[in-house]
Amino acid sequence: MRDQEHGSPFRAAGAAVATADAAGTPNPASDACRDLTRRLARFILASGFDDLPQSVRHEGARTLLNWVGCAIGGSRHQTMTNAMAALSPFFGPPHATLFGRPERTDILHAALLNGIGSHVLDFDDTHIETAIHPAAPVAPAILALAEHRNVSGRDLMAALIIGIETELRIGVAVTPAHYKTGWHITGTAGVFGSAAAAGRLLGLNEQQMCWALGLAAAQPVGLQAMFGSMTKSFHPGRAAQNGLTAALMAQAGYTASEQALEAERGWLHVLSTTYDTAAITAPGWEILNNSYKPFACGLVVHPVIDGCIQLRNKHGLTPDMIERIEVAVHPRVMDVTSIRDPGTGLEGKFSIYHAAAVALAAGAAGEREFSDEVVRAGPIAALRRRVFATIDPSLGKTQARVAILRRDGDRHAVFVEHAIGSVQNPMSDRMLEDKFRGLSAGIVSAGQTDRLIDLCWNADKGADAGEIARHAASA
Repeated sequence: MRDQEHGSPFRAAGAAVATADAAGTPNPASDACRDLTRRLARFILASGFDDLPQSVRHEGARTLLNWVGCAIGGSRHQTMTNAMAALSPFFGPPHATLFGRPERTDILHAALLNGIGSHVLDFDDTHIETAIHPAAPVAPAILALAEHRNVSGRDLMAALIIGIETELRIGVAVTPAHYKTGWHITGTAGVFGSAAAAGRLLGLNEQQMCWALGLAAAQPVGLQAMFGSMTKSFHPGRAAQNGLTAALMAQAGYTASEQALEAERGWLHVLSTTYDTAAITAPGWEILNNSYKPFACGLVVHPVIDGCIQLRNKHGLTPDMIERIEVAVHPRVMDVTSIRDPGTGLEGKFSIYHAAAVALAAGAAGEREFSDEVVRAGPIAALRRRVFATIDPSLGKTQARVAILRRDGDRHAVFVEHAIGSVQNPMSDRMLEDKFRGLSAGIVSAGQTDRLIDLCWNADKGADAGEIARHAASA
C-alpha cells in the first residue's frame, strides 16, 4: 500500500497526473502522458536532501546499511569467484572498491560486481508490491561513482532515495502484468533507478536526464527463468552498470528518445501488457514500503519460514516427530518457489519445500541454511519430501497457513498474517545491525564493521561518501 502521509514528491516538481485506460493504453487526450519521461526527469532533479521527509531519510539509511551488509556477505560466494575469474583480466583503472574483497577496479565493473555480490544471497531488501530489490541496482552504481569523484554524504543519500523512488514508481506502474510476463523486474526497472541516481550525482540537466532515462529504457535485463542460478544476481548487477553507463553517456551528449517510457513503442508498452502511468506520479513515497529480510531467500516464502519456526519453538518439534508439513500460500509463491528437489543452495532459495524443511529442522533460515551442503543433506532432503504446498488465492503475498501433523497424531497450526521483516512487522534498527554483523563476520574485522555501521547511519553527515566503500574492503 502506497504511503499517503508524507506528501507528494511529484507535487514538489510541479507535475500533473498522467492517465491510462483499462487496457494500459495512454489516453491520447492527456498532454501529461505525452511528456511522462520529461516530467520524471524533472522530479529526479527537483528534490534535494532537505526536501525529503525525516521518515524517508531514515528509511534511506536503513536501506544503505542493509545493502552494505549484504554486499560484504555475498562477496566470497562462488558466483563472485566465477565472475572475477571471467572479468578481472579486463579491469580498468582501480578507482572503486569491491565490497568485502581486496581488489579494486574501474567504476563500471565495480557497479556490476558489487550488484551481483549484494544480491546473490537473496538477503537484500524487497518492495513487496512489485518484488523489486530496490538497493541492488542503485547503491553499487553511486558508491562506485562516489569513489571516482568527490560526493558528499547528503548528495549520495538524496541520490539513493530518489533513484529507488524512480525504479519503484515505474515498477508499480507495470505491476503485476510485467512480472507475470516473465521479466525479473529488479533488472528491468532497476536500471532506471541507477540512471536517475547516477545522473543526479553527475549534475545532469533536465535534457540530459531525459536521455539517461531513454538509454536506461533501451537496456532491460532479467528473466525469471534464471531464478535458482547465478544469473539471477547478474540482473541487478547489470542494471547498476547499465544505469551508470546511461548517465555517463547522457552527460557526454549521447541522445535518446525523450519519450522512452510513454511512446507507442516505448518501455511501458513494449515490456508490459498493461500499465498505469498515474502510478508514476501518485502521492506518497514508495521507499517507505521497503522491507528487509531476516531470512536469506525470497520474501514470498518468509511467512512459511516464520510459521514453521513458530511451531517448532512452541511445541519443541524435531524432524523425527513430523509426519507431514502442510503449507498454504498466495499463488505467486508457487510461481517462483516450486523447485521440489533442489540440488544447490541457489536452487534451495526457490524451493518452498526446502524453506519449510530447514526452518523446522534448524529453527533458522540464514545463509548457512541455504548453502549447498545443507540443501544436499540427507535428513533435510527426507523432510522436504514430507512438505506439501497448496495455493489459496485468499491469502496475501506476505501471509501463509502452516500445519504440522505429528506421527503421534497431534496437529499444530498457525496463520501468519505478517511475517517478521514485512512492512507491517519490520526488522528494528538493532536487528538490521545484528544482521550486518552476521554477514560481515570473517570477511572484514569487527572494528571495520562497527565503523561501517556508523558510516551508514550517519552517511548524510559525511563530506566524502566514498569513505563507506573504502571501509568495506577486506585485507
